[in-house]
Amino acid sequence: MSPAPETVRVELGERAYDVVVGSGLLERAGEWMGPVLKRKRIFVLTDRTVAAIHGARLERGLSAAGIAAATIVLPPGEGTKTWAQLGQILDQILDARPERGDMLLALGGGVIGDLTGVAASLLLRGVDFVQAPTTLLAQVDSSVGGKTGVNTKHGKNLVGAFHQPRLVLADLDALATLPRRELLAGYAETVKYGLIEDPAFFDWCEANGAALVAGDVAARQYAVAHSVRSKARTVAVDEREGGARALLNLGHTFGHALEAAIGYGDALLHGEAVAIGMVLAFDLSARLGLCPPEDAARVRRHIAAVGLPVAPPSRLGNRGADLVALMGQDKKVQAGRITFVLTRGIGRAFIARDVDTGVVRDVLDRALAA
Repeated sequence: MSPAPETVRVELGERAYDVVVGSGLLERAGEWMGPVLKRKRIFVLTDRTVAAIHGARLERGLSAAGIAAATIVLPPGEGTKTWAQLGQILDQILDARPERGDMLLALGGGVIGDLTGVAASLLLRGVDFVQAPTTLLAQVDSSVGGKTGVNTKHGKNLVGAFHQPRLVLADLDALATLPRRELLAGYAETVKYGLIEDPAFFDWCEANGAALVAGDVAARQYAVAHSVRSKARTVAVDEREGGARALLNLGHTFGHALEAAIGYGDALLHGEAVAIGMVLAFDLSARLGLCPPEDAARVRRHIAAVGLPVAPPSRLGNRGADLVALMGQDKKVQAGRITFVLTRGIGRAFIARDVDTGVVRDVLDRALAA
């Protein structure tokens, strides 16, 4: 029997909202959404894969509450998160003559969530939206906190807005339909919370990560709810990433450069890039004498043990300098300096902007040659 759903509050004053974590939420979506609806009309954005698996469950949950829904089905994959696709979405919604009381709902992973959030921030100068994340990565990370974005030729998520959802419905039943690779990609963003500030949670991940990936519902609920609580605390004190929230980017400076170098798509999933990036961040920290080498080894060992990659794809060759150049285009660069999240050990992450890029390049060259 599945545990009862848990509710985590993201405290943002009058823009506060709930994240509900549990099983069977899509079948009750209308019931959960009732308190935040201004008008019983919504536009659902999803992709072909998710629509085929979960669309009917959501439709039943909405119609049971008398909510009229129009569904826009998009191609799956990171290649959908573009300016061109965003424009098509907005035109399609505008063709239906929306009102400001209407709401958008994102049914899918991070790509759909990001696109829906951007669309909601722009439509009629801002309408409400709900996140219904169907991947582990989206449930523990991207659906919470209001960061939205689209990719450009210059890099990932360089255009977007901070636009908070009104509600997040993290239905654990959706995780049962994910391929193992997608689950692992989400696990990278889960274990990240332990590495940033919660060594006890990293201990839990070492003991329970394999069970979570294998399908243990109680482990999944614990991990998702715990991760959401961690992110909610950070977002409440730093909504727009001016300070503490930047720590949530552990592994992302490296990871985004890897994604840009290899091309956004199935060759390297975002969570896989983050997993490699976290290993590199610990390796760099150890190389700089900041982090005990045994902590870096422990992180590498656990990430490899669950089945995630720990080294850049071999097809990149020996391109450390190119990756450093891509980091220089990251949106977190300040005064020309690349922002890194480094660590003094497991659970002791910090922001660094004065890192010798020569050392970074050397760490990358070693990883690429491995």
